[in-house]
Amino acid sequence: MVFFYRVARASEYLAITGFQIKDIKLAKKAWIFPGQSCTVFDISPVNYTFEVQAMSAEKLPFVLPAVFTIGPRVDGEDSLLRYARLISPHDKLSNHVKELVQGVIEGETRVLAASMTMEEIFKGTKSFKEEVFEKVQLELNQFGLLIYNANVKQLVDVRGHEYFSYLGQKTQQEAANQAKVDVAEAKMKGEIGAKTRDGQTLQNAAKIDAETKIYSTNRQGEGKKEEIKVKAEVKVYENKREAEVAEANAELAMKKAGWARKAEVAQVEAEKAVKLREAELQMEVERRNALTQTEKFKAECLSKALVDYEMKVQEANWELYKKQKEAEALLYEQQKVADGQKAVAEAAFFSRRQAADGELYAKKKEAEGLVALAEAQGAYLSTLLGALGGNYTALRDYLMINQGMYQDIAKINANAIQGLQPKISVWTNSGGDNKSEGGAMQELAGVYRMLPPLFKTVHEQTGMIPPTWMGALPQTSTE
Repeated sequence: MVFFYRVARASEYLAITGFQIKDIKLAKKAWIFPGQSCTVFDISPVNYTFEVQAMSAEKLPFVLPAVFTIGPRVDGEDSLLRYARLISPHDKLSNHVKELVQGVIEGETRVLAASMTMEEIFKGTKSFKEEVFEKVQLELNQFGLLIYNANVKQLVDVRGHEYFSYLGQKTQQEAANQAKVDVAEAKMKGEIGAKTRDGQTLQNAAKIDAETKIYSTNRQGEGKKEEIKVKAEVKVYENKREAEVAEANAELAMKKAGWARKAEVAQVEAEKAVKLREAELQMEVERRNALTQTEKFKAECLSKALVDYEMKVQEANWELYKKQKEAEALLYEQQKVADGQKAVAEAAFFSRRQAADGELYAKKKEAEGLVALAEAQGAYLSTLLGALGGNYTALRDYLMINQGMYQDIAKINANAIQGLQPKISVWTNSGGDNKSEGGAMQELAGVYRMLPPLFKTVHEQTGMIPPTWMGALPQTSTE
């Protein structure tokens, strides 16, 4: 039986399916038995960055950049089971999960943006963000996912539809125009004040002149002239001021007409752009619908394929389990046979070892005997050599005589010359017919005279030289 023990890390879970498990078993550590399948999935959150393209109630397109931190909900086993079903055929960083999350966020954002005007979206960004999060979270609950954090960035214009850019330019232009009007009004007030001060000065002068007329009748005529002059100057000032005011009004009317014309042109361009964008979005909607139908068909085919795959896996696991049992039985039988062969081999090895130990012991004893014999012979030879006064030649001759070396040599020579015709020398030392002269000494002298020819004959036949104590070879036949 093949099984193993699996342990998940701190941010991981084990999803176990198969034998004796109805649906899915979640665990941090477990034994995996034959017929079971184990998948390790990570529960740490992942950041998803999107640029959602939406359209307001006025059909004005815009881009909503957002960063979502999304991960599985770990506060309930049911949520983890949903996430395990979602992530089982894929990785959490795969395009499958990313496209799912992106589709939910884009769909909810577009639906919510279509019910709000651009001004409401722009001014109520916080409420818009909260509503998007609530609706997205409701959709993600069915997959066991939770939004841990979300950050919606500043709204961005779609290229070719610069609404926010034009709105900013409009605000800047209005502020600049208002500043120009304020400057003109301040300038007008300054000029009017200056003229008013001048008039008051002239009025005071006329009053003084009039008082002077009362006190000086001689100057009455001149006072009337001055009064008429002052009135004329005042009338001229009034006419000049009215002309300046009329000129300012005309300039303001011309600027308003220019602004109105630009606003109408911008409105026409915006309407055309909105219609063009509407057509593009309609095409995008049709394409998305086609993709949705395609993904639905893929999901149905995938679910069917997964069911077939699980059935095939279960069948393969059963076949594997059956083959493993057969292999284990065969292995057990082979192990028993091997154990028997091992026991026989060990017995044979023990008997051979005992025989080898006996032979070794016999050889050791034989060697010890040879060593003892050699030591005894060494002592024996040392004793003989000491008795002979250290004469090695005498010791060698003694040993040769004592061991019967010469008899063996004679036998070997006799065997060697069998069948040959050796040279035989016969000699006599009688010197005549007087055989009886000398007695025993004569016989001994005859033996002694016989030794040199004998040594010579041995030397000729075998090449051996007699020892010096026995005699030497004759140099000549006379000797």
